[in-house]
Amino acid sequence: MNIQELDKELLSLFEKRIALSQMGYDHRDYDDVEEALHDLEDDFNDKYGDFLENILQEIHKEYCPESDVLLPTAYLARSFKETSDGGIEVGADAGVEVELEENPIASARLILLPSPTRIVLVVGKKKKIVWSADAE
Repeated sequence: MNIQELDKELLSLFEKRIALSQMGYDHRDYDDVEEALHDLEDDFNDKYGDFLENILQEIHKEYCPESDVLLPTAYLARSFKETSDGGIEVGADAGVEVELEENPIASARLILLPSPTRIVLVVGKKKKIVWSADAE
C-alpha cells in the first residue's frame, strides 16, 4: 500500500468536503461540487476501502465490537484544526459514533483524518490515535 498516495487522496477528498460545507444549497456550483465529492468518495472507497476496512475491523474489535464497521469515508471529519499543542480539534458530530465496550454510555466517535492518515478515537474531550499510517 502506497501510504503517501493514500494520504494525498484522503487530503484531496477532505478538502472537497470542506469546500462543499462552506457553500449554501443555493450556490451555483453546489451540485457540481457535490457530484465531484461523491465521485471522489466512490473512487477512494474502491481504491482503499479493503485496506482501511481491515484496519477499522481491528479497531472495532478492540474498542467497540458492538458497532458496525462502515465505509471508510463515513469516518471522515468534515473539518479539523491542529492546535498549538499538537492536538486536533474537530466538530462534535465528526466521524462515526460508536459504542465502547468498556463504557457503553460514553459519547465516543471514530474519526479518519489526513496528514498523516490516522484514525482517532474521541471519548468526550479525550482523543487517542488508535491507528496511524506512520506506524505502518
